[in-house]
Amino acid sequence: MTRIPGLLDTEAIRKDFPLLDRQVHEGKKVVYLDNAATSQKPRQVLDALNAYYERHNANVHRGVHVLAEEATELYEGARDKVAAFINAPSRDEVIFTKNASESLNLVANMLGWADEPYRVDHETEIVITEMEHHSNIVPWQLLSQRTGAKLKWFGLTDDGRLDLSNIDEVITDRTKVVSFTLVSNLLGTINPVETIIRRAQEVGALVVIDASQAAPHMVLDVQALQADFVAFTGHKMCGPTGIGVLWGRQELLEDLPPFLGGGEMIETVSMHSSTYAPAPHKFEAGTPPIAQAVGLGAAVDYLSAIGMDKIAAHEHAITEYAVKRLLEVPDLRFIGPSTTEDRGATISFTLGDIHPHDVGQVLDEQGIAVRVGHHCARPVCLRYGIPATTRASFYLYSTPAEVDALVEGLEYVRNFFG
Repeated sequence: MTRIPGLLDTEAIRKDFPLLDRQVHEGKKVVYLDNAATSQKPRQVLDALNAYYERHNANVHRGVHVLAEEATELYEGARDKVAAFINAPSRDEVIFTKNASESLNLVANMLGWADEPYRVDHETEIVITEMEHHSNIVPWQLLSQRTGAKLKWFGLTDDGRLDLSNIDEVITDRTKVVSFTLVSNLLGTINPVETIIRRAQEVGALVVIDASQAAPHMVLDVQALQADFVAFTGHKMCGPTGIGVLWGRQELLEDLPPFLGGGEMIETVSMHSSTYAPAPHKFEAGTPPIAQAVGLGAAVDYLSAIGMDKIAAHEHAITEYAVKRLLEVPDLRFIGPSTTEDRGATISFTLGDIHPHDVGQVLDEQGIAVRVGHHCARPVCLRYGIPATTRASFYLYSTPAEVDALVEGLEYVRNFFG
């Protein structure tokens, strides 16, 4: 067995994740390396979801009966947990959405409808990057089409980093918002947040960070980041699907208009006009994802008990081992950084002339689950002249043995295709 310093007790941790014991394809044990798409869920989260539905299921906030009060306490308790997890100055800065995509769309629409000084219009510019997930491209494209704002972006270097050589020309006095990913879901690159935010603040632009690939893997401190909005999703960090988070600075949430209208987000309603509840409820129209929030709260408890710093160290060690092993595979080309400096636990690659979909299918026959395609980041594939990649992504329960299984599986793929 390979011994690597800095690893968590994965033998103990894996006992919390029932799916990791599953066998597929006539007795092959699952090697789950698709964590950038979604993580597995520990029993503690599954138990919290079951307990909510079995004992506390009711709608929140408006009821006076016991079940409604219990459901409200659990839902708002999850908000408290998330606020503490990201070191938010106030729990009221935490908005629950259904995923990070909705969170980013929420910001884009708020800024499109806002009054000055936040309004995005034909005289302003929006800056993104070429490495973004489609969820942080399309909302800004839609906003620019609707308002006439100019959409600009940072390009990529050959080794998968942001090209910031022209940062003063990309972020200008006309820039209204700068939105970028903290960690690339395809390249694994950890971006230089301080450099980008410093320039954005010089010109008075708002900063939006997509932390979907950061929140599950490292300490996420929104105060230290100094961004204006931070979005992430629950299902990538041991939580259920259907729950996302948008954190925003209190003064912005107070000033910006709501995106969705309906119940709960109002203060008063007449046939002529309405007034809105304070944040966060102003941005949570209708029945919220109650059970999902409870599950996310349980996931936060689970991750916090282990320690995000320890999880980050474990993943760095696993990724370092994976990079070393994958460099031994003939014809394998990294798409993104080939070192572990400023990179997360996601590795994308191509294997000679074998199409990534074929690579993924043959690996699946060995019980190895990876992701193939453009990973909702097609501009990256266009930048590097490839149709798609194979992506292996690791998490707190990933082991050196699974890395070895991937390498052996890739050798099998090469032999299979001659």
